[in-house]
Amino acid sequence: MKAGPLGPAGTVKFDFAFGGGLAHRRVVTGPIPLIAMQSNLNPDSIMQIVTQLAVFLENKPGTLARVCDALGEAEINILAMTTSDTVDHTVVRMVVSDPRRALFLFEERNVLVVETEVLMLDADNRPGGLADVASTLATGKVNIDYLYCATSPRTKHGIIVMRVSDARRALELLQQQVPTD
Repeated sequence: MKAGPLGPAGTVKFDFAFGGGLAHRRVVTGPIPLIAMQSNLNPDSIMQIVTQLAVFLENKPGTLARVCDALGEAEINILAMTTSDTVDHTVVRMVVSDPRRALFLFEERNVLVVETEVLMLDADNRPGGLADVASTLATGKVNIDYLYCATSPRTKHGIIVMRVSDARRALELLQQQVPTD
């Protein structure tokens, strides 16, 4: 990566591939353990702390296609994805089947990527399901910074990906809501 002048405190500007441009990089350090626990919505559901990759791309036709092609060629499955655009770039947040290999793939192509710890929950697809999760976290004083989710109307479960203020505390709170026999 080509480093540029220092940005705001704790960030450095970098050029990135799949389109060019500048973005800020915040480095998240330390291992991110994978923790499987039961959720508060369905005793058979799984909640995990997983690695989310945020990839900064030029906002032009074909850029996302090239990223998805590269992941597909490396046999890395995209489990969840959302995009957020600005005038000249887009931030693609994704949870993938092999985040370490994906991180290496992006970095060897000089793509700006940031790792973040998020919760991924397989939850019941029913009215009020997300409200139950949000209420449990609010009661425990855990903030939801952002989330993305999706499900088909015909399925019984959907995926919720959440960036929260304290992932381990969120897991504890949600685990407490699991019905016991």
